[in-house]
Order: sequence, then C-alpha cells, then structure tokens
Amino acid sequence: MECIAIINNLFTITRPRCAAAAIKTYFNETAYLPCQFINSQNISLDELVVFWQNQEKLVVYELYQGKEKFDNVDPKYKNRNISFDEENWTLRLHNVEIKDQGDYQCFIHHKGPKGLVPSHKMFPPTKLLVIANFSQPEIMEGSNSSSKSYRNLTCSSIQGYPQPEEMYFLLTTENSTIKYSTTMQKSQDNITELYNVSISWSYSGFHDTTNRSIICVLCVSEMCLFSKPYDIVPPKTHPPPKDDILWITALSLVIVGVTVFFLVRWKRKKKQPDLSRECQ
Repeated sequence: MECIAIINNLFTITRPRCAAAAIKTYFNETAYLPCQFINSQNISLDELVVFWQNQEKLVVYELYQGKEKFDNVDPKYKNRNISFDEENWTLRLHNVEIKDQGDYQCFIHHKGPKGLVPSHKMFPPTKLLVIANFSQPEIMEGSNSSSKSYRNLTCSSIQGYPQPEEMYFLLTTENSTIKYSTTMQKSQDNITELYNVSISWSYSGFHDTTNRSIICVLCVSEMCLFSKPYDIVPPKTHPPPKDDILWITALSLVIVGVTVFFLVRWKRKKKQPDLSRECQ
C-alpha cells in the first residue's frame, strides 16, 4: 500500500507506508529531520518558504526565500544550533536533548505573484527518539560492610535514557547461576532528564568454600549491559609459622625421648633376676 499526498500540480510526495518514520539519535549529537520533498520542477529556494514544526505546532526553523528567518521561530529554538541541508532537504538539529523527542513536520510554501501558496506538507510526520547509553554497571562494597559473614553490595549505572526495564544480580557458582532481583532505585536529572539507577544486595555466602562470581545486569530497550565480575575466593588455609613448627618438633622429640627412656628402663628392670627367691 502506498501513501500519496498531492498538494497541487507543482509538487508530489510519495511514501511507501503511511506509518510515521522513527529516527533514533544519541543524546547531545545531531538529528537529521527529512522534509520528504521532491522538487520535480527545480524551483529555486528564492521562491520558497520552508519551515518545520514540532508536535506542539511550534516553529522550529524557517528558511524564507533562501535566508533564515527568526520572526516566527519559537523562543526556545532561537538559541539552538540548527541548520538546513539544501542538497538533501534535511533539517539538522545539533546537540539533541531529551526534550527534543516528538513529531516533526516539514512545510513548503511557494511564493508566486499572488503571494504564498501551500505546496507541500510532509505526512506522516517524522518521530524523533532520543537515547543515551548508560555507563557500564559497577559493583561496589558498602562502607558498612564490616561483617565477615556478609557484604552489602551496590550496583550503579549513570547518565542514561530511556528508563531501564530491569536491573539484577547474577550469582554464578561451579554448578549453577542464580538470578537475584531487588528494587531498582532511580533518579532523573531535572535539566538533562537522564537517569541514574542502582540496586543493593546483602550477600551472606562468604563462608562458602567454593569460588563464586557476581555480575550486575542492566537491561534497557532490549539491550543488556554487564558489569565486571565481582569474584569471591574462599580464604586459604595457611600453614603454621616456622617458629611454631620448630616448637612442635622439639616438643615431639622430647616426648618421644622421655617415652623411649622409660620404656628402656622398664624392660631392663623386667629382665633382672629376683635375688630373694634364689636365696630361699
């Protein structure tokens, strides 16, 4: 199915589908908003008025007969870094912010002898989606982790968008992998609208004698980020100090020597004849 919009005999725009096209742009980078315009008659920009509106019907940018015009541009866009690509009929919105998300439409009017005549309205509008990559999750021990039997572990990730869907710990042993889900703490910056997230867990398996590893997982928009492994190695059994070994060896030799001494005396005494019986 094709979606065809004919404004007049000058311009025609044809799109393969009527669904709005979505454009994903990273936070603080440049968004390219197309006009979807076919200038079949090669009309000069000097005869055209080109402008974009957002979903609130606010004018984002206007090119009036080949020159930028700010009279109709909304104040929040006047100080933004915005430019027009004549070759591709594309609006370049630089340093994209989260609040720039939404629908954008391009309009073109032809300036003729009788004034401005609407010539093109892009339909459907372009939907701009802004994303920001979260930092790699990081596992840290809490400052109050003084017990040898458990540790307070916190995993955090910052400066991302949109809001994460899930965050959890994975405990891996020699024979299994177990998922531990806890309540995710979220905060959003009032200016950038980026999210900081974290989860906490009191792990009490430090008395185990096998090697274990803990990984933190953060999932956003069908993509998951993994922390570096937090490895737990059981304490090794240390041999006694050399001084203790010498004392134990010396004591053992003394005990053996005393035992042998008394054993020899006992045997000698047993072999001596009974003189009183011989006299009788």
